[in-house]
Amino acid sequence: QLQASGGGLVQAGDSVRLSCTASELASSSYIMAWFRRPPGKEREFVGCYSRSRRRTYYSDSVKGRFTISGDNAKKNTMYMQMNGLKPEDTAVYYCTVRSIHTVAYYDHRQYDHWGQGTLVTVSS
Repeated sequence: QLQASGGGLVQAGDSVRLSCTASELASSSYIMAWFRRPPGKEREFVGCYSRSRRRTYYSDSVKGRFTISGDNAKKNTMYMQMNGLKPEDTAVYYCTVRSIHTVAYYDHRQYDHWGQGTLVTVSS
């Protein structure tokens, strides 16, 4: 199971940190990712951490503003620090996990397990 939290209503320019906790991660090669679904739009890739590649990937729309990190004490927890929020960042944010790295990490169809999502609303 995956649980995302930390959303809320903020103003443009504010910061928010989202958290995602996975109940278990059996693989050491996993990817933990964030996707979002803006109102009336399709789900889109935001960013992810690849355990096997030991690197993070971001969409162009959030690069430089969002940062994904882990918790050294809680191996199954991922955070996403969201700075400089814009109204277009308004969306339900979902975390997801895949047991094995894929080059198509940006494709939501590559992931099987999803959390319920947390809403981030950015007012102008």
